[in-house]
Amino acid sequence: MLLTKQKAIHRQAVTSDELIKVSLKTLIDLARPAARLTHPKSAIRALQSGGFLSRFKGRGMEFDETRFYQPGDDLRTIDWRVTARTGTPHTKIFREERERPVFISVDDRPAMHFATRGVFKSVQAAKLAALLAWTAEHHGDRIGGQIFSEQDCRELKPQNGKQAVLHFLHGLIDRPVQDQQVKYAFEQILARLVKHVRPGSRVYIISDFRGVNEAAETHLARLSEHCDVVLLFVFDALEQSLPDKGRYRFTDGERDVVMDSADSRRLTNYRQRFAERLQRLQAIARKENLQLVLCGTADDPVQRLKYLMRGQ
Repeated sequence: MLLTKQKAIHRQAVTSDELIKVSLKTLIDLARPAARLTHPKSAIRALQSGGFLSRFKGRGMEFDETRFYQPGDDLRTIDWRVTARTGTPHTKIFREERERPVFISVDDRPAMHFATRGVFKSVQAAKLAALLAWTAEHHGDRIGGQIFSEQDCRELKPQNGKQAVLHFLHGLIDRPVQDQQVKYAFEQILARLVKHVRPGSRVYIISDFRGVNEAAETHLARLSEHCDVVLLFVFDALEQSLPDKGRYRFTDGERDVVMDSADSRRLTNYRQRFAERLQRLQAIARKENLQLVLCGTADDPVQRLKYLMRGQ
Protein backbone atom coordinates (compact mmCIF):
# COMPACT_ATOMS: atom_id res chain seq x y z
CA MET A 1 0.00 0.00 0.00
CA LEU A 2 2.83 2.37 0.90
CA LEU A 3 4.66 1.53 -2.33
CA THR A 4 1.54 2.25 -4.38
CA LYS A 5 1.09 5.58 -2.61
CA GLN A 6 4.73 6.50 -3.24
CA LYS A 7 4.31 5.70 -6.94
CA ALA A 8 1.21 7.91 -7.08
CA ILE A 9 3.09 10.79 -5.43
CA HIS A 10 6.00 10.33 -7.83
CA ARG A 11 3.68 10.28 -10.84
CA GLN A 12 1.97 13.46 -9.63
CA ALA A 13 5.33 15.19 -9.16
CA VAL A 14 6.48 14.19 -12.65
CA THR A 15 3.22 15.48 -14.14
CA SER A 16 3.61 18.76 -12.27
CA ASP A 17 7.20 19.14 -13.45
CA GLU A 18 6.10 18.63 -17.06
CA LEU A 19 3.88 21.70 -16.76
CA ILE A 20 6.87 23.98 -16.22
CA LYS A 21 9.77 22.09 -17.84
CA VAL A 22 9.38 19.70 -20.76
CA SER A 23 11.37 16.45 -20.85
CA LEU A 24 13.31 15.01 -23.77
CA LYS A 25 11.13 11.88 -23.67
CA THR A 26 7.99 13.99 -24.14
CA LEU A 27 9.48 15.69 -27.17
CA ILE A 28 10.62 12.37 -28.65
CA ASP A 29 7.17 10.84 -28.09
CA LEU A 30 5.65 13.60 -30.24
CA ALA A 31 7.10 11.84 -33.31
CA ARG A 32 3.99 9.65 -33.48
CA PRO A 33 1.32 12.39 -33.65
CA ALA A 34 3.62 14.40 -35.96
CA ALA A 35 3.45 11.58 -38.50
CA ARG A 36 -0.20 12.52 -39.11
CA LEU A 37 0.61 16.16 -39.84
CA THR A 38 1.38 17.62 -43.26
CA HIS A 39 3.04 20.80 -44.47
CA PRO A 40 0.99 24.02 -44.39
CA LYS A 41 -0.60 25.04 -47.65
CA SER A 42 0.97 27.88 -49.60
CA ALA A 43 0.64 29.60 -52.94
CA ILE A 44 1.86 26.89 -55.31
CA ARG A 45 4.37 27.65 -58.05
CA ALA A 46 6.55 24.56 -58.31
CA LEU A 47 6.90 20.94 -57.29
CA GLN A 48 10.19 19.91 -55.68
CA SER A 49 11.53 16.40 -55.31
CA GLY A 50 11.23 16.60 -51.53
CA GLY A 51 7.62 15.56 -51.92
CA PHE A 52 5.72 18.78 -51.27
CA LEU A 53 4.43 21.87 -53.04
CA SER A 54 5.85 25.27 -52.21
CA ARG A 55 6.03 28.87 -53.35
CA PHE A 56 9.63 28.19 -54.35
CA LYS A 57 10.67 31.74 -53.46
CA GLY A 58 14.36 30.95 -53.52
CA ARG A 59 16.40 29.46 -56.37
CA GLY A 60 15.81 26.02 -54.80
CA MET A 61 19.22 24.99 -56.12
CA GLU A 62 22.51 24.24 -54.38
CA PHE A 63 26.07 24.49 -55.70
CA ASP A 64 27.37 21.29 -57.28
CA GLU A 65 30.64 22.04 -59.12
CA THR A 66 32.60 24.52 -61.25
CA ARG A 67 33.46 23.80 -64.88
CA PHE A 68 34.83 25.66 -67.92
CA TYR A 69 32.47 28.25 -69.33
CA GLN A 70 30.57 27.09 -72.42
CA PRO A 71 28.76 29.26 -74.98
CA GLY A 72 25.14 29.70 -73.89
CA ASP A 73 25.86 29.52 -70.14
CA ASP A 74 24.08 32.14 -68.04
CA LEU A 75 26.54 34.96 -67.36
CA ARG A 76 25.10 35.30 -63.85
CA THR A 77 26.52 31.88 -62.94
CA ILE A 78 30.14 32.73 -63.81
CA ASP A 79 32.49 31.90 -60.94
CA TRP A 80 34.50 35.10 -60.90
CA ARG A 81 36.97 33.95 -58.23
CA VAL A 82 37.99 30.82 -60.15
CA THR A 83 38.02 32.79 -63.40
CA ALA A 84 40.37 35.39 -61.91
CA ARG A 85 42.64 32.74 -60.39
CA THR A 86 42.97 30.58 -63.51
CA GLY A 87 42.62 33.22 -66.20
CA THR A 88 40.01 31.03 -67.92
CA PRO A 89 36.22 31.62 -67.65
CA HIS A 90 34.50 29.14 -65.32
CA THR A 91 30.83 28.79 -64.51
CA LYS A 92 29.03 27.40 -61.46
CA ILE A 93 26.77 24.37 -61.86
CA PHE A 94 23.78 24.01 -59.55
CA ARG A 95 21.58 21.04 -58.87
CA GLU A 96 18.04 20.94 -57.54
CA GLU A 97 17.81 20.65 -53.78
CA ARG A 98 16.36 17.31 -52.82
CA GLU A 99 15.14 18.48 -49.43
CA ARG A 100 13.78 21.79 -48.31
CA PRO A 101 15.40 23.39 -45.26
CA VAL A 102 13.00 23.88 -42.35
CA PHE A 103 14.21 26.43 -39.80
CA ILE A 104 12.45 26.66 -36.42
CA SER A 105 13.11 29.70 -34.21
CA VAL A 106 12.08 29.20 -30.56
CA ASP A 107 11.73 31.91 -27.93
CA ASP A 108 13.10 30.94 -24.49
CA ARG A 109 13.18 34.41 -22.89
CA PRO A 110 12.08 34.82 -19.23
CA ALA A 111 8.54 35.91 -20.15
CA MET A 112 8.02 32.53 -21.84
CA HIS A 113 8.41 30.77 -18.46
CA PHE A 114 4.92 31.71 -17.33
CA ALA A 115 1.37 30.37 -17.32
CA THR A 116 -1.74 30.42 -15.17
CA ARG A 117 -3.30 27.38 -16.84
CA GLY A 118 -2.14 24.54 -19.03
CA VAL A 119 1.66 24.55 -19.38
CA PHE A 120 4.33 27.24 -19.38
CA LYS A 121 4.58 29.14 -22.65
CA SER A 122 8.13 27.78 -22.97
CA VAL A 123 6.84 24.20 -22.68
CA GLN A 124 4.14 24.83 -25.29
CA ALA A 125 6.73 26.40 -27.60
CA ALA A 126 9.04 23.38 -27.22
CA LYS A 127 6.19 20.98 -28.02
CA LEU A 128 5.20 22.97 -31.11
CA ALA A 129 8.84 23.04 -32.23
CA ALA A 130 9.25 19.28 -31.72
CA LEU A 131 6.07 18.52 -33.68
CA LEU A 132 7.24 20.71 -36.56
CA ALA A 133 10.71 19.11 -36.52
CA TRP A 134 9.31 15.57 -36.59
CA THR A 135 6.86 16.54 -39.35
CA ALA A 136 9.74 17.88 -41.44
CA GLU A 137 11.74 14.69 -40.83
CA HIS A 138 8.78 12.52 -41.88
CA HIS A 139 8.64 14.46 -45.17
CA GLY A 140 12.35 14.12 -45.86
CA ASP A 141 13.27 17.75 -45.17
CA ARG A 142 16.33 19.13 -43.45
CA ILE A 143 15.82 20.43 -39.92
CA GLY A 144 17.61 23.36 -38.32
CA GLY A 145 16.76 26.07 -35.89
CA GLN A 146 17.41 28.98 -33.62
CA ILE A 147 16.92 28.91 -29.86
CA PHE A 148 17.18 32.26 -28.15
CA SER A 149 16.91 33.93 -24.77
CA GLU A 150 17.88 37.40 -23.62
CA GLN A 151 21.53 36.38 -23.09
CA ASP A 152 21.96 33.58 -25.61
CA CYS A 153 21.17 32.83 -29.25
CA ARG A 154 22.10 29.51 -30.86
CA GLU A 155 21.67 28.59 -34.52
CA LEU A 156 21.61 24.96 -35.63
CA LYS A 157 22.44 24.30 -39.27
CA PRO A 158 19.74 22.31 -41.13
CA GLN A 159 20.65 18.61 -41.36
CA ASN A 160 18.96 15.41 -42.49
CA GLY A 161 17.40 12.59 -40.53
CA LYS A 162 16.41 11.67 -37.01
CA GLN A 163 19.80 12.62 -35.62
CA ALA A 164 19.18 16.19 -36.75
CA VAL A 165 15.82 16.20 -34.95
CA LEU A 166 17.36 14.78 -31.77
CA HIS A 167 20.14 17.37 -31.92
CA PHE A 168 17.49 20.09 -32.18
CA LEU A 169 15.43 18.59 -29.31
CA HIS A 170 18.51 18.50 -27.08
CA GLY A 171 18.96 22.19 -27.87
CA LEU A 172 15.44 22.85 -26.60
CA ILE A 173 16.17 21.04 -23.34
CA ASP A 174 19.75 22.09 -22.62
CA ARG A 175 20.19 25.51 -21.10
CA PRO A 176 23.70 26.93 -21.68
CA VAL A 177 25.42 29.24 -19.23
CA GLN A 178 23.99 32.71 -19.80
CA ASP A 179 26.35 35.53 -20.75
CA GLN A 180 25.28 38.35 -18.45
CA GLN A 181 27.31 40.82 -20.53
CA VAL A 182 25.03 40.29 -23.54
CA LYS A 183 21.40 41.20 -23.98
CA TYR A 184 19.61 40.54 -27.25
CA ALA A 185 16.67 42.66 -28.35
CA PHE A 186 13.98 40.89 -30.38
CA GLU A 187 14.94 42.70 -33.58
CA GLN A 188 18.55 41.51 -33.15
CA ILE A 189 17.33 37.93 -32.96
CA LEU A 190 15.41 38.39 -36.21
CA ALA A 191 18.43 40.04 -37.85
CA ARG A 192 20.48 36.93 -37.06
CA LEU A 193 17.67 34.78 -38.43
CA VAL A 194 17.74 36.65 -41.75
CA LYS A 195 21.49 35.99 -42.05
CA HIS A 196 21.33 32.28 -41.24
CA VAL A 197 18.26 31.16 -43.20
CA ARG A 198 18.75 30.15 -46.82
CA PRO A 199 16.38 31.34 -49.57
CA GLY A 200 13.59 28.85 -50.22
CA SER A 201 13.39 27.69 -46.59
CA ARG A 202 10.24 27.31 -44.56
CA VAL A 203 10.67 29.32 -41.36
CA TYR A 204 8.65 28.93 -38.17
CA ILE A 205 8.97 31.55 -35.41
CA ILE A 206 7.48 30.41 -32.08
CA SER A 207 7.26 33.23 -29.56
CA ASP A 208 5.06 35.55 -27.51
CA PHE A 209 6.53 38.29 -29.75
CA ARG A 210 7.29 40.72 -26.93
CA GLY A 211 9.39 43.52 -28.33
CA VAL A 212 8.04 43.40 -31.88
CA ASN A 213 8.61 46.88 -33.34
CA GLU A 214 9.35 48.61 -36.66
CA ALA A 215 12.86 47.14 -36.85
CA ALA A 216 11.49 43.64 -36.19
CA GLU A 217 8.85 44.19 -38.87
CA THR A 218 11.58 45.16 -41.36
CA HIS A 219 13.47 41.92 -40.69
CA LEU A 220 10.28 39.85 -41.05
CA ALA A 221 9.62 41.57 -44.38
CA ARG A 222 13.14 40.72 -45.60
CA LEU A 223 12.71 37.13 -44.45
CA SER A 224 9.40 36.79 -46.29
CA GLU A 225 10.95 37.86 -49.60
CA HIS A 226 12.68 34.52 -50.08
CA CYS A 227 11.10 32.16 -47.53
CA ASP A 228 7.72 30.88 -46.41
CA VAL A 229 7.30 32.30 -42.90
CA VAL A 230 4.87 31.09 -40.23
CA LEU A 231 4.38 32.98 -36.95
CA LEU A 232 3.15 30.93 -33.97
CA PHE A 233 1.99 33.29 -31.23
CA VAL A 234 2.05 31.57 -27.80
CA PHE A 235 0.13 33.27 -24.99
CA ASP A 236 -1.54 32.70 -21.65
CA ALA A 237 -5.19 33.61 -21.14
CA LEU A 238 -4.30 35.94 -18.25
CA GLU A 239 -2.11 37.99 -20.60
CA GLN A 240 -5.12 38.60 -22.78
CA SER A 241 -7.37 39.82 -20.00
CA LEU A 242 -7.29 40.01 -16.20
CA PRO A 243 -10.41 39.06 -14.22
CA ASP A 244 -12.64 42.04 -13.59
CA LYS A 245 -12.09 42.22 -9.83
CA GLY A 246 -9.44 41.07 -7.38
CA ARG A 247 -5.86 41.47 -6.21
CA TYR A 248 -3.36 39.07 -7.78
CA ARG A 249 0.20 38.31 -6.74
CA PHE A 250 2.81 37.39 -9.37
CA THR A 251 6.28 36.11 -8.61
CA ASP A 252 9.33 34.85 -10.48
CA GLY A 253 10.74 33.28 -7.34
CA GLU A 254 12.70 36.41 -6.46
CA ARG A 255 10.41 39.39 -6.90
CA ASP A 256 6.71 39.85 -6.12
CA VAL A 257 4.25 42.08 -7.94
CA VAL A 258 0.67 42.69 -6.79
CA MET A 259 -1.89 43.86 -9.34
CA ASP A 260 -5.33 45.13 -8.44
CA SER A 261 -7.68 44.39 -11.34
CA ALA A 262 -10.30 46.65 -9.75
CA ASP A 263 -8.18 49.59 -10.96
CA SER A 264 -10.06 50.24 -14.20
CA ARG A 265 -7.34 52.36 -15.82
CA ARG A 266 -4.60 49.80 -15.10
CA LEU A 267 -6.89 47.02 -16.31
CA THR A 268 -7.56 48.90 -19.56
CA ASN A 269 -3.84 49.51 -20.13
CA TYR A 270 -3.06 45.86 -19.44
CA ARG A 271 -5.60 44.63 -21.99
CA GLN A 272 -4.55 47.28 -24.51
CA ARG A 273 -0.87 46.23 -24.50
CA PHE A 274 -1.74 42.65 -25.42
CA ALA A 275 -4.29 43.77 -28.02
CA GLU A 276 -1.78 46.14 -29.64
CA ARG A 277 0.87 43.40 -29.88
CA LEU A 278 -1.61 40.99 -31.46
CA GLN A 279 -2.97 43.62 -33.85
CA ARG A 280 0.55 44.52 -34.95
CA LEU A 281 1.34 40.88 -35.68
CA GLN A 282 -1.90 40.49 -37.63
CA ALA A 283 -1.10 43.62 -39.66
CA ILE A 284 2.43 42.35 -40.42
CA ALA A 285 1.07 38.95 -41.43
CA ARG A 286 -1.42 40.54 -43.84
CA LYS A 287 1.10 42.97 -45.30
CA GLU A 288 3.91 40.42 -45.80
CA ASN A 289 1.69 37.43 -46.63
CA LEU A 290 2.77 35.46 -43.55
CA GLN A 291 0.77 32.78 -41.79
CA LEU A 292 -0.17 33.58 -38.18
CA VAL A 293 -1.46 30.98 -35.72
CA LEU A 294 -2.42 31.62 -32.09
CA CYS A 295 -1.76 28.93 -29.47
CA GLY A 296 -2.80 29.31 -25.83
CA THR A 297 -1.01 27.56 -23.00
CA ALA A 298 -4.06 25.35 -22.44
CA ASP A 299 -4.46 24.40 -26.11
CA ASP A 300 -3.55 21.03 -27.61
CA PRO A 301 -0.47 21.78 -29.76
CA VAL A 302 -1.28 18.94 -32.16
CA GLN A 303 -4.73 20.39 -32.84
CA ARG A 304 -3.32 23.90 -33.32
CA LEU A 305 -0.86 22.60 -35.93
CA LYS A 306 -3.64 20.67 -37.66
CA TYR A 307 -5.41 24.03 -37.93
CA LEU A 308 -2.26 25.48 -39.50
CA MET A 309 -1.75 22.59 -41.90
CA ARG A 310 -5.29 22.98 -43.22
CA GLY A 311 -4.22 26.49 -44.28
CA GLN A 312 -6.96 28.20 -42.29
